[in-house]
Parts: sequence; C-alpha cells; structure tokens
Amino acid sequence: MHIHIQNDTGITEKPITPDQWDAAGIPGHHVTYGRGAEAFMAEAATVEVLIAPPWEIKRLDLFAAPHLKMVQSTSAGVDTLQPFERIPAHVVLTNNRGTHAAKAGEYSLMAILMLVNTIPRFVTYQRAEHWQREASGLAREKRLTVVGLGALGGAAAAQAKYLGMQVTGVSHAGAAHAACDAVLPSGGLDAVLPDTDILLLACPLTPATQNLLSRERIARLPAGAGVINIGRGRLVDEDALLDALETGRLGGAVLDVLHKEPLPPGHRAWSVKNLIITPHVSSDDPSTYNALTLQIFKKNLAALIAGDQPPTVVDRQKGY
Repeated sequence: MHIHIQNDTGITEKPITPDQWDAAGIPGHHVTYGRGAEAFMAEAATVEVLIAPPWEIKRLDLFAAPHLKMVQSTSAGVDTLQPFERIPAHVVLTNNRGTHAAKAGEYSLMAILMLVNTIPRFVTYQRAEHWQREASGLAREKRLTVVGLGALGGAAAAQAKYLGMQVTGVSHAGAAHAACDAVLPSGGLDAVLPDTDILLLACPLTPATQNLLSRERIARLPAGAGVINIGRGRLVDEDALLDALETGRLGGAVLDVLHKEPLPPGHRAWSVKNLIITPHVSSDDPSTYNALTLQIFKKNLAALIAGDQPPTVVDRQKGY
C-alpha cells in the first residue's frame, strides 16, 4: 500500500521521520514523505493513504489522488477541515485522539491548582508591583465541571478526582464516566453552571459547540468562578469572558486556546486582569507525539485493510 506522509510546512520541529516510521513497526508498505502541495502532487497518482496535519490536508487537492482510501489526521481536532468538502466522500477520515491525554491531564491539574490558589490574581498583582496577601482553600472543597469527556476531558476529570474534587461531566450522550460523580448530556450544562466553581472546556469545536460558553452562561456561573479552556478558542465568547475577568465577575481563567492564534500584539487579552495565557501547548508532548500518533495510525490501517471501521474514524456529521 502506498502511504504518503505530508509533513507540516511551518512547524519544522515535529516532522514524522523515516526513523520514527521504522520504530512504529508497520512493515510492508511503500512510504513517501513530502512538504508542500507539489510534493503531494508528485505522489498523488498512486497514494492510497495520507498522513498529515489538518491544516496541510486542507491545502491539498485530494481529488487528484484516485486511489485514496484513508486520510489520517495528525491532530485530534479536525474543525479546520469542516465541512469536509475537500475530502472525497468515499475516503475514510481518522484522527489521533488519545495521543494528547497524558499531557492534557497534567496541564489541567496545573490549571485547576492555579485557579484554586488564585495564581492568576497574584500574577496580576505582580505586574502591578502590588503586594496583597489572600488566603485560599483546598481543591477538594471545589466543584469542577468538565465539558467534553474524550481523551482530554477524561484525563482532566481523573486528575481532579485524584485531588478529591466533586467532578461533574457534560458530554454529548451523557454516558457515565469513571472519574465523574455525575455526567449530564449536553442539554444539562445550564443546570450545572450555578454549582460550578471551575469550568473546564475540553470538547471539540463544531457548529453546535461554537460560543458554547456564551455571555449568558458566564452569568450563570457563581461570582468568582474560574474557567479553563484546552479545547478550541471559539468554544467561548471571548469578549464576554474578558469582560467578566476585567470586572471581577469571574475570579480567574487559564486559556490555552484563543480566537486568534498567535494572539496579536495589542490584543486586550494580554493585559486583562486575572488571566493566564499559554500558546496552545496544553496537550502536546514532543517527545512522544509522533510515536503515539503512528501507533494509533497502525491500528487504523489494520482495520482498513481488514475491511473494518478504524478505531478513531471521524463522524463527519458530528464533526469529530
């Protein structure tokens, strides 16, 4: 089978290399590598499987590959590919969900403890050269709500449960989760917000979840509540969130994702009170990312060859 690996033209520190491919133990295939649309077109006539980041997939003419059977995204989020018109209908689209769990869990633990200990507020005081002591309680006294219980949200919930927090999950189906005291379907979010001390967003971005945390829902959170977003920036009404931080309606926020990335100089988010920003790094461990992605691909490829549904197939109707 001809497998083409299309590496990122911009993020040069994370290409999938021949050594990494060999270490993954997927023998018996013709494997090519490339960067840029011309490299893909040079192989398109015989390519059967494509491995690439979603932003690279979006740049390619997949209809020029008549034998293409599967596209493996090297990212869990595929929102940049919606509405999937660039991918032929007969082609199976898979992602690498599961790769990010361990790192996302540790980042979420850090962010939760930052909010419990009012670190965003102390950072604001530090910038102002203002010394003010404020005591804080324990994580086990707080109530966490996690929206999205996939690899990211599930890992975050597990870390919170380890701290002894009361954890409520919100997911599409509302199925029980081992790390949650209760799980509600998506329609139950409004009901749980008034009882939420920290809200953590870890769900995919779809038309249904865009602006999930609206101005109205921010108002339903208790005064002084905290927000963590490790999903996608557009899950949140960003202006409404920044307003709530500036006025003190919210106690703090830790955001790894924003509407505009990179965040441009002069954006109000740089200077708003009680906010910590990280540059979309919550879920990526560069030492293991490609190896884990290739192991997920290995299982997807085996299923494809056997005529079965790959484990991480993307439901194009749901968008994830």
